[in-house]
Amino acid sequence: MTIRTDEGKSPERVIGADPSPATLWAVGWTIVRMTDDAPRTWTVEDHLQDADPAHVELWQQVVALIEACGPVTVLPHKTTVAFAGERRGFAGARPTKHGVDGFLDLQRPLAPDRRIRRVSPYTKRLFVHQFRVTSPADLDEEFAGWVREAYAVGAGAHLR
Repeated sequence: MTIRTDEGKSPERVIGADPSPATLWAVGWTIVRMTDDAPRTWTVEDHLQDADPAHVELWQQVVALIEACGPVTVLPHKTTVAFAGERRGFAGARPTKHGVDGFLDLQRPLAPDRRIRRVSPYTKRLFVHQFRVTSPADLDEEFAGWVREAYAVGAGAHLR
C-alpha cells in the first residue's frame, strides 16, 4: 500500500495511485482510497449464523414459498438475501430479532395489512413492499399470492 500526502496543497490523504470516484470515500476533507481490501462476499450463512433458530426456520419457509414459484437465483447481499427471476430481482428476506423482514416488488400497492410495513413506488409500474412476518401463520395463502405476483415481476410481467 502506498501513502502519498500532498503537503501544503490541500488536507487530503490518498492511499494508492490514481484514485477513481468509484473507489474513493470522502470524509470531511479527507479522501481515502482502499486498495488492499478485497470486496466482501456475503453468503446466506452470514445472515443465518447468529439468528434465532425459530426465525431461521421461518426464513426457510419464506424461501420455500419463493422457490415454489419456479427457478430463482439467490443473491446474498450485505443487508438481505435477494431472489431474482429470469429478468430481475423481485424479493428479498432475512431473519431478524423480530421474525423475518423482507421485500416484494409488485405491480400494485397492496391494501393495508399488518405484515406490510411500508409501500414505496419504485418505478411507474412497480411498488416495493417491505414486510415482516413473525410466525408460520403469517405465511397464509394471501401472502403466497403476493409472492407469486412478485415472481411474475421477476419474470418481466411489469414490462408487458
